[in-house]
Amino acid sequence: MSDFQTGWHLSSDPKVTIAADNVRLRYRVQRSGPRSFRSILGKRPVSGPVLRGVSLAAREGEMVGLVGLNGSGKSSLLRVLAGLQPATSGTVVASAQPQLLGVSAALVPELSGLENIWLGTLAMGMTPDEAYFARERIELLADLGEAIKQPMSTYSSGMAARLRFAISVAADPEILMIDEALSTGDASFTERAKEAMHGLIARAGTVFLVSHAAQTIEDMCTRALWLDAGTLIADGPAGEVANMYRYYAHSIALGKDRAAKKALVSATESHPPLFSGT
Repeated sequence: MSDFQTGWHLSSDPKVTIAADNVRLRYRVQRSGPRSFRSILGKRPVSGPVLRGVSLAAREGEMVGLVGLNGSGKSSLLRVLAGLQPATSGTVVASAQPQLLGVSAALVPELSGLENIWLGTLAMGMTPDEAYFARERIELLADLGEAIKQPMSTYSSGMAARLRFAISVAADPEILMIDEALSTGDASFTERAKEAMHGLIARAGTVFLVSHAAQTIEDMCTRALWLDAGTLIADGPAGEVANMYRYYAHSIALGKDRAAKKALVSATESHPPLFSGT
């Protein structure tokens, strides 16, 4: 039995809202066979690891940042935690349905922003009265001006992301997961988004935030998880983990492989994951 299974639920800390135990994920891709056999074998399915035994637990009032290089498994982990991607093995439990900016599937490009606010809030389970009273604060947070009356198909990617974020936060989810949504807004929107997320945290919610910018994680989160090649390298205070990751990423960019490897080892030793898988 793992440390996770025997220990996470015994703490007197705030309630655990979501937990993962030894989660593994493998994607199957198609790879061409050897040239001489291609006409016979065609394309062969090949399995590649994306998450390698990730275990974690998040509690009420935490804003958890995820950092890591492209392809490290951050977005895949969020999708597994949110129940949108089944894990190959391992267990995920949650106190409520996590929301990974989950209104995207419900929004209709041909409808206006206003019509999509109504559609999105209802799709997330609001009553008509709740949706009506949420509309004003969604408009204020998204700050799309007169464009709110135009079809979403006319929006830039940044405008659409702002609207999705505003609708998601208005639903006041117990567990909210955000994947790079804040990188598409200006400084004013980012500040409003930060206030909205801290308001959710104050109401004992849990937020997961993926960002390639270590500074964003440091500024906004209480805790950070560092993923590398599908492995959870470090778990600790956001400022400390973000700084270690920043040094690692900088070393990689400069081609200093030895320094980067040393940074990985140091991070694992100083901020080991809180729970180990079997």
